[in-house]
Amino acid sequence: MRSIGKTFPGVKALSGVNLRVGRGEVHALCGENGAGKSTLMKVLSGVHPHGSYEGEIRYEGEECRFRDIRASERRGIVIIHQELALVPQLSIAENIFLGHESARRGVIAWPETLRRAAALLRRVGLDEHPRTRVADIGVSKQQLVEIAKALAKDVGLLILDEPTAALNDEDSAQLLELIRELKGQGITSIIISHKLNEIARVADSVTILRDGRTVETLDLGAPETTEERIIRGMVGRSLDNRFPDRTPRTTPPAPAPALEIRDWTVGHPVDHQRKVVDGVSLRVERGEIVGIAGLMGAGRTELAMSVFGRSYGRYLSGTVLRDGTETRTRTVPEAVEAGIAYVTEDRKHYGLNLQDSVTRNISLASLPRLARRGVVDSHRERVLAEGFRRTMNIRARNVLEQVGRLSGGNQQKVVLSKWILAGPEVLILDEPTRGVDVGAKYEIYTVIDRLAAEGRAVLMISSELPELLGMCDRVYTMAAGRVTGESSRSEADQELLMRYMTHDTAVPAPRHPAPHEGLPDEH
Repeated sequence: MRSIGKTFPGVKALSGVNLRVGRGEVHALCGENGAGKSTLMKVLSGVHPHGSYEGEIRYEGEECRFRDIRASERRGIVIIHQELALVPQLSIAENIFLGHESARRGVIAWPETLRRAAALLRRVGLDEHPRTRVADIGVSKQQLVEIAKALAKDVGLLILDEPTAALNDEDSAQLLELIRELKGQGITSIIISHKLNEIARVADSVTILRDGRTVETLDLGAPETTEERIIRGMVGRSLDNRFPDRTPRTTPPAPAPALEIRDWTVGHPVDHQRKVVDGVSLRVERGEIVGIAGLMGAGRTELAMSVFGRSYGRYLSGTVLRDGTETRTRTVPEAVEAGIAYVTEDRKHYGLNLQDSVTRNISLASLPRLARRGVVDSHRERVLAEGFRRTMNIRARNVLEQVGRLSGGNQQKVVLSKWILAGPEVLILDEPTRGVDVGAKYEIYTVIDRLAAEGRAVLMISSELPELLGMCDRVYTMAAGRVTGESSRSEADQELLMRYMTHDTAVPAPRHPAPHEGLPDEH
């Protein structure tokens, strides 16, 4: 790709970008959110057709002028977007061949379709029947279905946009191994990822974009290509510390924690014999950041959503206390009224209205406070949103810009702004930096640290153990819906947390002294 330029109304997304990928290699594409990575790949794959961008694309030595995505697929270039393009109600086989079905005289040849689908599933290592509905398999398996779908199109160049963003460590490792196997079969891959450790494991080289321009291309086999070097290229500066310095609280704990959950039990919404959260108890003090670690299926998100207005599953038993007083959180408004906020892991579906503006998304949880006689004060609403745009460093042209046009990191800042404006005393953050680049991550960490310093209680769920170890004062671990361990900042490490996370029964927790016996860091 030579001198690629792409302009959207009022925004220069790409300017003079160059990308060169060798045949049979795995090439990584890195950059902050909004650097232009996905836009560049949409140009390559025909999502942005020829004529809508500047520059030249050459594939296998020939110039390409793709009118649409079908044209690029006919040349063997297939893109798998971060938002998977599968139809949940259709079977795996139907999804694999959707749009290029095996048919005879207008009738789908089902035996041939199922046979070919089974062969493709074996090729990607997915042990599912081709007739299985996509809705009945997990995200990691859906990602493999997308790759099988690409292989069905005789792919020569496979583009994967954040393929492991929603996967746990085990599923991510399996997917990366599949990419290596495809390389052995002669398939070239371009992988967009913020996870630099994964890039180092699977990629041969990396091209770094910043502000819509090419910074450099590095050989990942070279000793000078360190993680710090890549980060410096991405953000334009050195990030010596990945996390803000946590200042331990110097005041004794209050007589009662800001949030306490006792014996919380929740049933599966469909399978009435199954408990997704089973007798969970935990506490969060004011000024504390407390983490929850666990593998996929441990029940972390189910716990958070069920506490926040019983948004998931069937409540069976348990109590929520705020400052020692039992609190009703049976609905979302009751939870908000109790001073609890929940930043969901799925910002696109549950956190934001992507069709609306930055202003209206930020004000969404605070409309009663912004209204006079039932009418929202639009001037005050816009002034407050502009204040958050500056303090949270939300990269938008103005507060009237549609949130769906922002990068993932900036969307996450809008979600945080929405709940900070609501003035909660307790914030539950579910994967607050998922799909966010290292520069934006640090900005979000700084916001979380500031909220704790102001005396808010923060409960933070994350699949990244270094993130929990870098940010939290204490970490609970969960497995099979139960709390299996609790570790202080001083004693926790990745090995200890993983050991607790792989228990399916509770590990005896250390005794917690009364408030007059010492501070939390001494527990």
